[in-house]
Amino acid sequence: MNRKKFLVNSALSVLAVSAFANVKQDGNIFKADCATTNDILGPFYIPDAPVKNDLIAEGMDGTPVLVKGKIFGNDCSTVLKNALVEIWQCNHKGEYDNSGSNGVLRARWYTDDEGSYSFKTILPGKYLNGQKYRPAHIHFRVSADQHQELISQLYFQGDPHIEEDPWASKKEAVERIRPIILEDISGNLVVNFDIALKNV
Repeated sequence: MNRKKFLVNSALSVLAVSAFANVKQDGNIFKADCATTNDILGPFYIPDAPVKNDLIAEGMDGTPVLVKGKIFGNDCSTVLKNALVEIWQCNHKGEYDNSGSNGVLRARWYTDDEGSYSFKTILPGKYLNGQKYRPAHIHFRVSADQHQELISQLYFQGDPHIEEDPWASKKEAVERIRPIILEDISGNLVVNFDIALKNV
């Protein structure tokens, strides 16, 4: 291989590798580690939330948003059907419903044959954690056969409280800070959040 061709190929390799957060070399093959990173469970998890994917109750205040994505295996491409996705969050005032009786802003749902899930919910508010506000976030707990359970949190791009938060500010959380987008002509807000699980 001549020098020019080597430099071109090397540059293309670097460009390809830089697109992934964690890259490992196996011989001459670069493998990306796309597994979604963990976060704290927090004190407000309640098991056995209602099986539903619409969390917006009649008369509920807050800005509606659709959170959706696919659940993948650790190869980053194989979709996982029938994976259990649990979410819970605070309301627009930063308050959690911890009564456990009616599952307000708490739910669980299963992925379809394409590995897809979606939840209709509202944008969560913020609350003080000591002297600082936690950035807006939605808690996730995801499990599937032959894969490690994931406990994590979704954050939102542009939130000014991310930089001072001890969890959201970690470099491992960067792929979980997602944009809120206008995905249709009606002004509906959508957050796309794909998740990859590690094998057991």
